[in-house]
Amino acid sequence: MSTAPTELLFSYGTLQYTRVQIAHFGRELTGREAALPGYTRRVAPVLDPKVAALIGESQYANVEPGSREDAVSGIVFEVTEQELAAADKYEAAAGYHRISAMLESGDQAWVYIRK
Repeated sequence: MSTAPTELLFSYGTLQYTRVQIAHFGRELTGREAALPGYTRRVAPVLDPKVAALIGESQYANVEPGSREDAVSGIVFEVTEQELAAADKYEAAAGYHRISAMLESGDQAWVYIRK
């Protein structure tokens, strides 16, 4: 696996938090503002009290397909394959899975959505 950032990961929720990044990636990620067109933002309850304490919230952000006019704002990060695997574990625990999606910029990025 590569140790250089090679993957794009779009975050609209807790992966933007420095404390979550350090806990799961061992470093603070750098990224840039981005938007995910054709999706709308929703919320889902955090059921695990330990996770709620870590993220400081009682609800997870989620995105669902919407209309062509919809877009979700977030941050796109460059991550390594190992960091993407760590994100998979973190997000799977909350019932999310990874999909590939086109950002407004034209970049293809990984995005987590709730199952």
